[in-house]
Amino acid sequence: MGLKRYYKKGIIEAGCDEAGRGCLAGPVFAAAVILDIKNPISGLDDSKKLSEKKRSALRIEIEERALSFGVAMLSNLEIDKHNILKASFMAMHAAIEKLGSQPELLLIDGNRFIPYKKIKHECIIKGDSKYQSIAAASILAKTYRDEYMMKLDEEFPQYHWNKNKGYPTLDHRDGIRKFGATIYHRMSFTLLNDQLSLEI
Repeated sequence: MGLKRYYKKGIIEAGCDEAGRGCLAGPVFAAAVILDIKNPISGLDDSKKLSEKKRSALRIEIEERALSFGVAMLSNLEIDKHNILKASFMAMHAAIEKLGSQPELLLIDGNRFIPYKKIKHECIIKGDSKYQSIAAASILAKTYRDEYMMKLDEEFPQYHWNKNKGYPTLDHRDGIRKFGATIYHRMSFTLLNDQLSLEI
């Protein structure tokens, strides 16, 4: 049983997803993808279920074969300013804005969304494992964000972002405990469970 190719036949649909919502550091990325149902891409799935190698290969295919795609990010400072949920929606809006043609329907991964212009939208829980366009968006958002975090790791290798990508792993929290927070950390998040003892 593969992922569905569309929600409603005969209209322009864009799948939308984000990556990095639960991270302690770095931006949140979002992607919007309009797939060509006449030129299907095999192997699309929720990016979390795919290996890094498979995600990278699919990203190239999506970029080559999608009718249109857009990728956008909001920095950790913007996340702190707006809150992570709103920042995720803002990043999605910015990704949709980059599409070459305006979709008639947005398929949103998750259960909430701030409407974009007057385009209809459907929120789909675990949509990235149900619809190909959302899966494609999840792959782009994830690969672009991972690439970005690898670059930040060169600047701050002591937090092991090359491995944890900013998620709250033991080695990441250990880095915060030893070295404090960086300019890329989300100060509105609980960086350490013993936050009060953290000198910032």
